[in-house]
This record gives sequence, C-alpha cells and structure tokens, in this order.
Amino acid sequence: MTHALRLSRRTLAQLPTGMARPAFDPASIRPGIVHLGLGGFHRAHMARYTHDLMNRRSDSLQWGIVGVGLMPADERMRASLAPQDALYTLVERQESDERVTVIGSLADVIHAGQSTAAVLDAIDNPAIRIVSLTVTEVGYCLNSATKQLDPAHPLIVQDLAHPERPRSAIGVIVEAYRRRSALGLSAFTALSCDNIQHNGNVLSRAVLALARLRDPSLADWIAANGRFPNTMVDRITPMTTPENVSYLAERFGVEDRWPVFSEKFTQWVIEDVFADGRPAWEEVGAQFVPDVTPYEFMKLRLLNASHLAIAGLGRMAGYQYIHESLRDPSLRAYMAALMDRETGPTLLPVPGIDLPNYKLQLLERFANSQIKDTVDRVNTDGALNYLVDPIRDRLSASASIELLSLGLAAWMRRVRGEDESGQPLPVVHPQAELLRSRAIEGGTDPRPLLGISSLFGELANQQVLIDSLQRWLYLLYSVGTRATLLQARQILNF
Repeated sequence: MTHALRLSRRTLAQLPTGMARPAFDPASIRPGIVHLGLGGFHRAHMARYTHDLMNRRSDSLQWGIVGVGLMPADERMRASLAPQDALYTLVERQESDERVTVIGSLADVIHAGQSTAAVLDAIDNPAIRIVSLTVTEVGYCLNSATKQLDPAHPLIVQDLAHPERPRSAIGVIVEAYRRRSALGLSAFTALSCDNIQHNGNVLSRAVLALARLRDPSLADWIAANGRFPNTMVDRITPMTTPENVSYLAERFGVEDRWPVFSEKFTQWVIEDVFADGRPAWEEVGAQFVPDVTPYEFMKLRLLNASHLAIAGLGRMAGYQYIHESLRDPSLRAYMAALMDRETGPTLLPVPGIDLPNYKLQLLERFANSQIKDTVDRVNTDGALNYLVDPIRDRLSASASIELLSLGLAAWMRRVRGEDESGQPLPVVHPQAELLRSRAIEGGTDPRPLLGISSLFGELANQQVLIDSLQRWLYLLYSVGTRATLLQARQILNF
C-alpha cells in the first residue's frame, strides 16, 4: 500500500489502463445537490448517474453533489474522501465481467455527526436545487406500523426543542426549508432514494408533520413550494471491506481509502416532479414516469422481500453471503416460489417490464459470486415491512401466506440473537433488546413478538398468521433451518 498511487485530482492523469477516469475536470464542478447519507449505495447509484451525465454534457457540471454523513461514525467517510478530493473508485461486477471507474461527481464532503450547521449553510446556497437522501427507513423517525412521523422519537424531541440545530434528516430538511423561505430563496426538491414504498410521499408527510409542530405557516410554505418525487432505486451494493481496498492496490497500484463495489445492474425510476429544475438523468439510463408506483411495488415485493427472506433463512442455515445462500437448491427454489406464488401476485401491471425475465434476473443477480453481499448486511438494512406489507395484502385477499410466513419466522428466530449452535448472532435494530427478549419469551409462539405494535400493528390479531408462524417456528427450533426448508419443499411442493 505504501507504494500505491494515492487517488486525487493531481494523480488522475497517472491512473493505469483499465481504470476509467472522468472525461471532465472534477475541479470545475459546482454544487447543485446536497445528499444526506453518503453511503456506498448513493456512491454506486445516484452519484454514478450524475458522473455519467457530466461525462456527456458540460452544462451538467452545475449539479455537483455535496455528500453529507449524518452519523458520528460517518467521520470515516470524510476522513477517507477529503484527502482524495472527494474522488473514489467504483468497481462494477457480474461474475468475471468487471468495470472500474473513478467517479468525479462529488463536489464536497461534510461530516455532520456532531453538528449540522455546515449542512444547513451548504443548503442556503441558491445553487442547491435538490436535497436528496439515503438514510434508510430508520432515518425518517417514523412509527414503523403507520409510517407517520413519531413525535416521541428521541431525535424529533430534540429537533423540536432545538429546531435551528437539528439532528435528524427530517429536521435538517425542515430547517433548511425555513431558512430558504426566510432568505427569500426558491424551495428545493427533497428527493428520497430510500427503499420505502412511496418514499417521496412518506418523506413529505414526515417533513410537513414536523414543520406543522414547529409552525403551521412553515408547513404551508413547504406544501406550496417544496416537491417530493417518488422514486424506485435498485443496485446491490455491499459494504466496502478491507479486501476491496487491497484489491485496488494490488491489481491497479492505486490507493483508494473508500472504494465502492457493486453489481453491474442498475435501475432508477423517478416521478418527474421537481421544484426548480433537475439533471437530465434520463440521458444516462434513468427513467422518468408520471407514477412510479408499479415499479417500486415490483422492486419492493420481488427484490426486497426476497432479499430479506433469503438473508434470514440463509443466516440461520449457516451461510455468510447471499450468493452462497442462492447456491443452496432449497433456498433458490424457495425464492422462485415466493416470487411466483405470493409476492408476484400482489403486483400492479408494470409497463414495459417482462416480469418472468425480471424474476430470473433477480435469481442470477443474487447468485453473483463477485458481489460479496453478506446476509448480515441485508438483515440489518432490510426493513421488516418488506415481508409484513405483502403479508397484509395476502391476508386481505384471503390468499396463502405460507412462504412469506416462513421468511418472517426465520426473522423471528434470528432476532433471538443466537444461531442454531447457541453462538451469539448479531442483531442490529433500534429495538434489538426488546426483540431479543420477546423472541426468547415466545420461542415457538410468535405472539410476544407480534405484540410489538410499532412493528406489526393489527397483525397481532390475525389467527391465520399466528398459526402459520407457529408451525414454522416449531420446525425451525426443533429440526433447524435446513431440515425445515426440505420439509417446506415437500409440504408446499416447490
């Protein structure tokens, strides 16, 4: 590593063959977007689209991204990227096919883990016309069952007590809108890129709810001037590992402190509702539509629900990675049956999409051995609603939920916090301790966990679900996950 070429604007011209570099001068880009939650997904997705557009059109250089880390741990992000002039390497892989690109669309990097003052100052810039975010559903400070803002959430309580020094992403957006209004500036577009159904609507409701608690006239101004497009985003992006950093140094002789490795597939569907202009992302593969609902529904129900179900079952079966799980014939057959029989039938018509091909593509994407996507990452990042929402729809239609219930049962077994040999198992969740105690209390009885109303709401009273979960939990606890899957294949014929 000591002899590797350190990535920066100064060393761009020295990059080896095989590493694509920006066709524009990264020093010439100007901030037009502030992004909250500068993680690997954003850098593999929205920042990639913006970089590609900058390669095509010089007028897109006005859409440089100011990346913001909101968590204390995000100091690593700033410490890694700032010495690299906010440049980083994106490695996109599908089995033996690899594409390596230095991304230059970040204009600046801000760490806001201790104070959001610098973020608010950045958004005050009239050139900022979009504030985007990828903070996961947890970052919206919602009641998990209602998807409404939770006024009792500790961050929201703090933001109401000190509104000009917000700590939450929602608080930052509300205060930024207030400051724009007070300065006589135009409103920006708040663009959610999180995996939440109707993410723009969810964001709008949360922002307006907090604004209304502060000042009803502020809520009125935001409602009249702000815009909150719904989007659907898709690209599997595992967490960066030390091995990823070493790979670039050994393969290309380049030191990049925080590269991103992702699959080659990418998708972005956006409702074309913006307050003050937008980049021409459609020129580089994004799809602008009047209504994103069918596309996000397809992704949430087929990809996200499958991902979480496979990750839970795979972890309990002893697998470390998603691609390893898909090599298990029972898990692959389970995922295919889940999509065909239970989650797929809940979809709306999806214009222009070949659904059978999309499902096959998902199976191949999950099985991509070059994407070392851990089951623990998916279990941590995957919202429980990926499974709960389709269960609600299937119950309302009096349709079978056995496959979805098996995935949920694995989730319930996993949050006990120990694997099948009794070894500790990581559970990262805001209510991890409550989940563990309820899972231990219930064992094969799902009712203690179902009684957590913020997660399950009225499902605690659904006897069909209770009975199904109890059957699967009994098997998971008594014979283990692998044997349960074999029995499931016999019982359900998949």
